[in-house]
Amino acid sequence: MLDSGNRGPGRTSLDWTTRIKIAVGVARGLAFIHHQCKTQKLTHGNIKSTNVLLDKDGNACISDFGLILMTQSSALLTKWLIGYRAPELNETKKMSQKGDVYSYGVLLLEILTGKPAMRSLYSRDDGVDLPKWVQSVVQEEWTAEVFDLELLRYKNVEEEMVGMLQIAMQCVSSLPKQRPRMSQVVKMVEDIIGGSQLQSPFRRYDSFDSVSMSPSISEDTGTSH
Repeated sequence: MLDSGNRGPGRTSLDWTTRIKIAVGVARGLAFIHHQCKTQKLTHGNIKSTNVLLDKDGNACISDFGLILMTQSSALLTKWLIGYRAPELNETKKMSQKGDVYSYGVLLLEILTGKPAMRSLYSRDDGVDLPKWVQSVVQEEWTAEVFDLELLRYKNVEEEMVGMLQIAMQCVSSLPKQRPRMSQVVKMVEDIIGGSQLQSPFRRYDSFDSVSMSPSISEDTGTSH
């Protein structure tokens, strides 16, 4: 089980390679869920760190898929999500693929910051409203302060970290139509990995200050595939 609140006693910090594998694995899993059905827009509805299982090699698997189809109470579902739920759920109470994208963005912020997202109302650990916290830090041009201190020990991963942060902030846009589809997220994440390991001609980031807070990808107007 993945638990991003890894700064306390007894916690095991994940290295950068493992965190990248988790980010890629969850993105691919969600993209598969969203696109496996041609006639229905399937959603997961409860993406959070405790629903990500790791095998012995650090590969990520998403659990609890299908529970939303059996749960009738939307109020109960939104209580489960709390810090992971998209803002529009407060009004619509309806799960969506763009809501899953938002939850993935929060999960990615957990991976990058080492801070836990806001937990259930019934939990003693309130956690952090990660999208708001990260945005406030970056706006003050303290982007380096966003990242888990454990990650700063690794050399030559700064560009990957900034790239992943940009993806996360696109995913947690307050407007659903400005969030990328999960298939686009997979492409962006894999481009970042390929750009560093295979020297592919992907955009490079010169410094932490290059993080853009404005989503650059909008939802296509066509039907989902």
